[in-house]
Amino acid sequence: MFRMSQTPRSADLQLAIKSGPAGFPFKSELSLATLFEFWQKKYGDDTSAKGVFMRTVREQVRQVPELMGPIADLSVVERHRNLIQVLMAGIFAPAFFEQEFSAVLVPFQLKSFYATPLFERYLRAEDGTLRGRVNLDASMVSEMRTFFAYALILERVYGIKLVVDYPLILTVPDPDTGLDRHFRMDFDWRFVEVETIGPVPPLSDEVRKRLRRDFLDPEMLRDVLPPDRFAFRGFTVFKAIEVTDQEVLSSLERDLIDKESIVSHTRFNTLQDKLRTLFRRPDLRFGLAALDGDQVLVLNYGADGAECEHACIFADSRHHTVEEFRGSVYERAVVQGSPLIVEDLAEMPDRTPADDEIIEWGLRNIIVAPLLYQDRVIGTLELGSPTPGDLDATHLPKLHQILPLFSMAVQRSMEELNSRIQAFIKEKCTAIHPVVEWRFRKAVLKVIEQHAEDSGDRGMELEPIVFERIYPLYALSDIRGSSTQRSLAIQTDLLTQLRLARDVIRFAHDARPLPGLHELLYRVDKHAAKIQTHLHSGDEVSIIAFLRSNVEGLFDHLQTFAPSVRERIEAYRTALDPRIGTVYDRRRLFEESVTRIADGISSYLDLEEQTAQTIFPHYFEKQKTDGVDHQIYVGSSLLEDGRFDPLYLKSLRLWQLMVTCGVALRVNRLKEKLPVPLEVTHLVLVQHAPLSIRFRFDEKRFDVDGAYDIRYEIVKKRIDKAVIRGSEERITQPGKIAIIYSHSAEANEYRAYIDYLTSLGYFTGEVEDVELEELQGVHGLRALRIGIDLRNPKIERRVAITELQAAAADPARIATNPARN
Repeated sequence: MFRMSQTPRSADLQLAIKSGPAGFPFKSELSLATLFEFWQKKYGDDTSAKGVFMRTVREQVRQVPELMGPIADLSVVERHRNLIQVLMAGIFAPAFFEQEFSAVLVPFQLKSFYATPLFERYLRAEDGTLRGRVNLDASMVSEMRTFFAYALILERVYGIKLVVDYPLILTVPDPDTGLDRHFRMDFDWRFVEVETIGPVPPLSDEVRKRLRRDFLDPEMLRDVLPPDRFAFRGFTVFKAIEVTDQEVLSSLERDLIDKESIVSHTRFNTLQDKLRTLFRRPDLRFGLAALDGDQVLVLNYGADGAECEHACIFADSRHHTVEEFRGSVYERAVVQGSPLIVEDLAEMPDRTPADDEIIEWGLRNIIVAPLLYQDRVIGTLELGSPTPGDLDATHLPKLHQILPLFSMAVQRSMEELNSRIQAFIKEKCTAIHPVVEWRFRKAVLKVIEQHAEDSGDRGMELEPIVFERIYPLYALSDIRGSSTQRSLAIQTDLLTQLRLARDVIRFAHDARPLPGLHELLYRVDKHAAKIQTHLHSGDEVSIIAFLRSNVEGLFDHLQTFAPSVRERIEAYRTALDPRIGTVYDRRRLFEESVTRIADGISSYLDLEEQTAQTIFPHYFEKQKTDGVDHQIYVGSSLLEDGRFDPLYLKSLRLWQLMVTCGVALRVNRLKEKLPVPLEVTHLVLVQHAPLSIRFRFDEKRFDVDGAYDIRYEIVKKRIDKAVIRGSEERITQPGKIAIIYSHSAEANEYRAYIDYLTSLGYFTGEVEDVELEELQGVHGLRALRIGIDLRNPKIERRVAITELQAAAADPARIATNPARN
């Protein structure tokens, strides 16, 4: 069954109708009788000049009776062409005869016997049939003829009007240029008569309904309306209306939906052929380029014969830098934001190497247009010709029609490239900080380029990601004694659960004094006594296991001893946390306090980090445990353009001190609202010497690179436990900030910062400068320590970036004239 919704292939009409009417089931005869009847009805009784003319024609036709009957031999038409031409004036207006693609055809045979000059030149084959390709496959050409015939039978014989609504497009090569031209075909059946042979086949109401429902079922049509019961006599008027522009634009739109349309060599050539047809320029050359940061991806080289079939805009393109096109016609078009026309490149002054390369390609005339997506330039489209002046301003309207199509295609290809890059990065590295994303993107693109022949990204490994001469800034806000507090909370909850278990056993023993219960009571008391003063490693696990296997397993039986036992069991079960099945009261309060502190610090850092990025782009990461630590990396190698100045490093060090004070103030305010009041200490680790960091793909994080730089990581992990030399006092104390350093230059710089921030009300009291006890593997550390003014709400306020940078440039000067917010 033929379905009109199918997407047909193109068929050559010559091949489709080669067998002539043999593939058409109806008898069909050429006759001009209907044309003469047309003239007779219109002017037969007219007494005007038209009537006199008609009577003259009628007399001539009477002298040629062979024209009134069926015409099997077309030589009859040739012998009387002059008379037929007069008769055809009623169909073809003489004023438009030279301008139309029209013809008169034998009914349903697509064979012409009279046509306009344009039809003769472009659409008529040597044997008189219609030539070209139609937007149907070969079998459908035959079936469409049959459907048109049945539609005419149903309308003329049965009064049933069914429209076969399908746009038939004929494509023929232009004999002058060789380029395709497209025409919409229109058939006029007014001069075709339908004759019935024998009795008219009846149609019941049910059959009529079925015809309307399944008209495109050829087998059903032949059964209901046998072809041998009908014949056609007369002629068909054919008209072709050129729709080349509309068809090419629609075809381009369909083609550019395909994600490989601009990256496949074959499809790129197809696009170029269609653009040649649209612009009527057989020698037109089409070029396309996409912008990717400071790179230009040139795609048009594929049309010159390079086979690149990787379905990737990056792998299937040549890569240049934007700088290579400086001053060229491409940059000029982008700068002016509209198409640039160069009549003759060879005559253009001040050509750049990029312009000269266009001439070397054999092009003299060029139009370059910027491709825009959401008002942003994403690439360029170029149309070129070897003939100067071949492309001019008259082609701009068509160019503006296609630019949005190619903009969307380039944007989609770039988005697919970015998605591929992001997927690769996510697989290898998880989330990447925006500041260093460019470096990972560069590494992925390098992999794609090196493995262009591979079918996928699996198994491809990124090159090492290392940033050299990076300055680290580390700060930690840690809950003082969190391990001890957590241990006390566990101890309290275990003692509570043991007490509740003891109550159950004691009441059960009172109800029934069984020796086994007395022994169990002894074991519960023994566990409680063991953890009364100190909780050892493994005590929590062993006690919970004991309770579940030795106590809770008896509950179902013990509750039958007495109502009081049942009440104690209910009290025990009610006290348990439903998620973990243990008493979790004290630990819940402790963990809630820890979480609120960590969340408060984390959200504050996230907010302030947005400001810090405006000081200078840098890598930032934070980690929440019992408190929050944050790490900053800053340096020229982190940025794609390599810019950096020590002023930004000093500004970020100042910012870190200010934010750490803000953290202390926030935590101090929060302490009064916590279920378990906890103290938080703060430290900053200083290192003037730059280091190298490497991304660890196995751990999916950055880490220092090299044996010398590993000292920094060791200090980070152990410094919160450091004590002042000759004492047991921790260097970190609540309400103070400890600044850990190794060299006097570091201390001098931070003393200047402290002086400046003290003038703004961040710090109070004297600065302590103390030596620290050696840590395992680390020695020579010292610390500056000073109190934070937790009564001053201003330390939460942000200092203007300009003032912060000025302070970094000359802290001593700013300290004498502070700018307060």
